[in-house]
Amino acid sequence: MKKPARIFSEVIKHLFKKPATSGYPFTPATPMKNFRGRIDFDSSKCIGCQICVRVCPAKAIEIPLDPHQPPAPAQVEGQPAPVAKKKFDCIMHLGNCVYCWQCAESCPKQALITTQDFELANVDRKQLRRHYK
Repeated sequence: MKKPARIFSEVIKHLFKKPATSGYPFTPATPMKNFRGRIDFDSSKCIGCQICVRVCPAKAIEIPLDPHQPPAPAQVEGQPAPVAKKKFDCIMHLGNCVYCWQCAESCPKQALITTQDFELANVDRKQLRRHYK
């Protein structure tokens, strides 16, 4: 059996020590520099090559063709018909994603952007599906 004086001295010692844990969620957490968080999508850079879809180990990403395509540019006589740049969307299934960033690292146009956003928990699974346009 421990002596009460020894327990009391231990309590007093720990009252004035710096805490070993952070104060999260009461104080905002700051992730480390290379923290792997949620992926964002820049549709203006995407060329629809689907490399990100192929390299994703969790099959958490889809790159469908946007249903609202931009109009084709006007053709000038004597020149070949200009090709309209296709527009793509991105659907991320954050419930499946393992945050390896393989998709962002393999994107040749850097259309997938890495973020440090980590507060993604949700009780509704439908909220874990992000449709970027």
